[in-house]
Amino acid sequence: MTLTQSSHPRGYVIAVTGTAVWSTTAIFIGYLSTRYQLPPLVLAFWRDLFAALGLWIGLRVLSPRLLMPHGVRKHLVFFVLYGFVLAVFNALWTTSVALNGAAAAAVLVYSSPAFTALVSWRLFGERLSAAKITAVCASIVGCALVSGAYSRAAWQVNPLGIAVGLLTGVGFATYSLFGKASSRRGLAAWTSMLYTFTFGAFFLLLLQRPGTIFWLGSAVTGWGTLILLAVGPTIGGYGLYTVSLTYLPASVANLIATLEPLMTAVLAFVFLGEKMAGMQLAGGGLILLGVLLLRAMELRSNDVQGKSFPIGRDVR
Repeated sequence: MTLTQSSHPRGYVIAVTGTAVWSTTAIFIGYLSTRYQLPPLVLAFWRDLFAALGLWIGLRVLSPRLLMPHGVRKHLVFFVLYGFVLAVFNALWTTSVALNGAAAAAVLVYSSPAFTALVSWRLFGERLSAAKITAVCASIVGCALVSGAYSRAAWQVNPLGIAVGLLTGVGFATYSLFGKASSRRGLAAWTSMLYTFTFGAFFLLLLQRPGTIFWLGSAVTGWGTLILLAVGPTIGGYGLYTVSLTYLPASVANLIATLEPLMTAVLAFVFLGEKMAGMQLAGGGLILLGVLLLRAMELRSNDVQGKSFPIGRDVR
């Protein structure tokens, strides 16, 4: 089965939709952090655990065959590694926010498109064109403007903070590449998510400090918010992003994910009354420019070469 030029935009629609859902994460995490002072690693653990439980229940009801598809056991080591990567990424992300502040951490994590583009070029043979390099640079600068990290105060951090932040970008890039590898193995995106979050929760459990895991105690609203975070932004966002890797190169899907800071800023404006400054609007324009540049590049390539894009393992 091939993915023709006319149906290829499906991957872009899925990736953008997933990023939009993903962008609500900051609203939930911000509420839990300020209202309950929930430690980042405790939050990450319960988020992954509730997401895994939600996937188990959802797939049991909607598509039981995806719980244990034929041949899934031979991918067990892959799922363990995939879950470990997810756990490390979540741990690095929460630590980066603590060390650097949200603004600088956001820019550092979205250094990932550059890492993804380079590694995808070497491992998967994805084309590393001038247009893609330009799009990556535009998106990184745009993230800096949207997050407010152009302010000198946002970067008054120690070398350890910068190192952790850059490793967060590597972690997100690695997660994206594992998603592409999962697609090439012929694994269903929702099956991959199920086992990845299950093992991710296990690894995060090992990082918990004694006496902190039930931090929320009897706070019903807090637990409810955690469940909503897991079912909505986590399952929806990660799920659609993983599905988009079936149609798009990892570097392209990862670049589209840089729309998240812009979408989060818009949501903060709508729901929290936070206003977007002119620099943030300019940054949003740069991020959109990067995504549109990639799309224009691919359309031109299709027109010139008349290519079709096979689903899954042969996408370039």
